[in-house]
Amino acid sequence: MNKPVTKAVGAPLPRREDPTLLKGAGRYTADIRLDNPLHIAFLRSPVAAGRIRSIDASEALAAPGVAAVLTGADLPPNPPPDLLPVLEIEATLPFPMLARDRVTAVGEPVAAILADSPARAADAVDLVMLEIDEAELPEPRRIARKRWQAGDAARAFAAAAHVVEVETVHPRVAPSPMEPRGVAIRYDAETEGVTIFHSTQTPHRTKSDVTRILQLDPDRVRVVAPDVGGGFGMKGFAYPEEVFAVWAALHLRRDVRWIATRSEEFLSAAHGRGLTSRGRLALDADGRFLGLEARIEAPLGNWATGTALMPAYNAARILPSGYVIPALDIAAEAHAHPLPSVGIYRGAGRPEANVIIERLIEEAAAATGLDPVEIRKRNLLPAEAMPHDTATGNRLDSGDYAAALDAFSAAADLDSLRARRDAIRAGGGIAGLGVAFYVDPSAHGWEYARVTLNADGTAHIATGATQQGHGRLTAFSQIASDALGIPIEAISLEAGDTGSVKEGIGAVGSRATAIGGSALMEACAKAKALVEGGAPLPVTAESKYEVAGQAWAFGAYAALVQIDPETGVARLLRAHAHDDTGVMVNPVQVEGQIRGGFAQAVGETMLEAIVLDGDGQLLTGSFMDYAMPRAGDIPWLTLSHSETPSPMNPLGAKGVGEAATTGAPAALINAITDAFRPTGKAPPQMPFSPSRIWAALNG
Repeated sequence: MNKPVTKAVGAPLPRREDPTLLKGAGRYTADIRLDNPLHIAFLRSPVAAGRIRSIDASEALAAPGVAAVLTGADLPPNPPPDLLPVLEIEATLPFPMLARDRVTAVGEPVAAILADSPARAADAVDLVMLEIDEAELPEPRRIARKRWQAGDAARAFAAAAHVVEVETVHPRVAPSPMEPRGVAIRYDAETEGVTIFHSTQTPHRTKSDVTRILQLDPDRVRVVAPDVGGGFGMKGFAYPEEVFAVWAALHLRRDVRWIATRSEEFLSAAHGRGLTSRGRLALDADGRFLGLEARIEAPLGNWATGTALMPAYNAARILPSGYVIPALDIAAEAHAHPLPSVGIYRGAGRPEANVIIERLIEEAAAATGLDPVEIRKRNLLPAEAMPHDTATGNRLDSGDYAAALDAFSAAADLDSLRARRDAIRAGGGIAGLGVAFYVDPSAHGWEYARVTLNADGTAHIATGATQQGHGRLTAFSQIASDALGIPIEAISLEAGDTGSVKEGIGAVGSRATAIGGSALMEACAKAKALVEGGAPLPVTAESKYEVAGQAWAFGAYAALVQIDPETGVARLLRAHAHDDTGVMVNPVQVEGQIRGGFAQAVGETMLEAIVLDGDGQLLTGSFMDYAMPRAGDIPWLTLSHSETPSPMNPLGAKGVGEAATTGAPAALINAITDAFRPTGKAPPQMPFSPSRIWAALNG
């Protein structure tokens, strides 16, 4: 085999995917060709709670092009998806594809119109007469909970020289990928099966959800994820509308398509965040941490995805972060609400955990008079303690946290940022500097890979690690190039097809490179050994690789903010990110992930909020009402890195996709809090919109 001239892993190569996508030659769900398909439009509940009195679809059925109008009464009973039991489950939630007797949230699908064009289906929605006896919104009810305890927290707080406490309320946010949800379904009359083209991060999970919910033989279902225009966790599962579309295709024996509108995304796509966290931290007179108490409350909405408990779980179990805290009392609860569903969103509980601990530490620094970086260094786990098992069941795998803080302080030039803040204050302005440390778990479980070496010197990779726009082809080509000794250009990739890749997990939890890449390395080694053993080409080898444990990225963020007291506008002046994400397969892609994650952190901290009124009505149903960050909202972000290989996988890689969304929000919140501190006023909760800041400054 001809070896490449230079080592590919670690090289800052341009993305191989980009030329196709930039030319508009990508193939998304809406681009899939179907045979005379029916298009779906949904009639959605206008109220959050009530009993369905009647649905009259006669006018809609008579409309041009309408083939069917279906309601919950037409559908068979169905079970919900399996709920991942990361918390102790006390109750389950139904998963109605269409509401049956009652509605449980504004926007819940009540009827489906199938017509020969999207426009005709949408027009016919207005012809369906729906009568609902509106009811009072039910109280939230607990679905799951868990508690972790270590040491004697009560004694720690009783003996403390200082006790600080905070409450943080994370607004609901709309993940808002560029491509909305969608499915294109081909019906096969010969097999009575379907091929589901799904805009998803997890095609194998889609297959398992669909076959479970609809009680289908798995051999009748194939799922293909074509190009996916972003997901951010929101596309990590199948939605009621998408499962209904599969049922409709089988029931009507027709090809079917459903592409969500942007309004439907705001209303019925799973929201992110929404958690409320309360915490207390006990310290001795020297600023050493004695005890931590935290209570996490997470909303689920009116139905739950299989991974719906992950935000509550992560927000609790990631505590106490990378710090030594002898006594802990941490509890998490997840509640059902008569509101749209809440699911995983980039970070899925990691930012919430980091915000609560880093906010407490910032308050502790103020209470003790210690420098914010010094108090963190005083309490961080020492490098010689690694690997370290936490009281919440985690194993922190590797890293010198104090050294990373030193490198961060130097690279960010914190002294210069403090001087700039102080100069603004001296001139009568309002400014704040916030810092935050973070740890970020990634790469849990297993992934599948298959490699075929061909006689012409090329190699074909098949992987269960799907792609949603983050450069899987490029990174995996680099890994395979080094493992096989062939040029990157000789490598092709297949991903996201349950028909050709027999098993897989997908792209969730910052896992695909670390685990999928490790599976690829193992498959490449097997294939190479076959060739070296005399096997004739082509040869194929496969691997189902499971990591020994999670790989934990870590680092620190800083943000400098200035507030205009007349308008309440908070302007981010500078920001710095220092990240240790283990071995970097492609530094260009690592930087892209950090910058993209930082932009989303700015959005959720400073701008974004889904607002629902007391009746459960959505008040932020478009980008006219929901503030997404623009280029002018993002400050100049400088970057620095350290590189501590993880011992948990042969690549030594750690996840990076959620690093910035985990680390940056706490730094941004601490900057706002620091700006408010000299005023004597309490800062508002997120998002730090001008109106909220102005109101807080003016009492």
